[in-house]
Amino acid sequence: MKSSAARAVPPGTPNEVRVGNLDNIDRAILARLQRDARMPNNAIAAEVGIAPSTCLARIRSLHTRGIIRGFYADVDPTATGRGLQALISVRIHSHARPELGQFRDYLASLPSVESIFFVSGDRDFLVHVAVADSAALRALVAENLSLRPEVAGTNTSVIFEYVRPDSRS
Repeated sequence: MKSSAARAVPPGTPNEVRVGNLDNIDRAILARLQRDARMPNNAIAAEVGIAPSTCLARIRSLHTRGIIRGFYADVDPTATGRGLQALISVRIHSHARPELGQFRDYLASLPSVESIFFVSGDRDFLVHVAVADSAALRALVAENLSLRPEVAGTNTSVIFEYVRPDSRS
């Protein structure tokens, strides 16, 4: 969720504005970057069958258009002392609906938040967090979420195992 990468398209802009005409080469570049964001430009160019300068120009264009939203390091939270992960579903009071964006930004400011999903159903947000232990999880929910006036309720599920697929097509 956290990224220092500049965005050409503001957050919250509908996807159809960002999505341009992607050809097979753009899709091949994206597939390689999703598999390994550190893959050197010349290696991507060689695999895709284009010149390195053309590849770099396409990657810059994909980033500028907001199709590539950023480049991230996938850090194991346990290695940083945050070995307990959880999903917290949050329901917002109906009178607070106009402040959904502000609440989303508040969630993004919390250091333990890994990802935020605005979802359908009886809950409004699904928040992936990583904390040191159960006491830190309790404090996060009790002191940072439940006390917020816009929050109608929360439900917390501890994550026993998190698996990220290695390859994408």
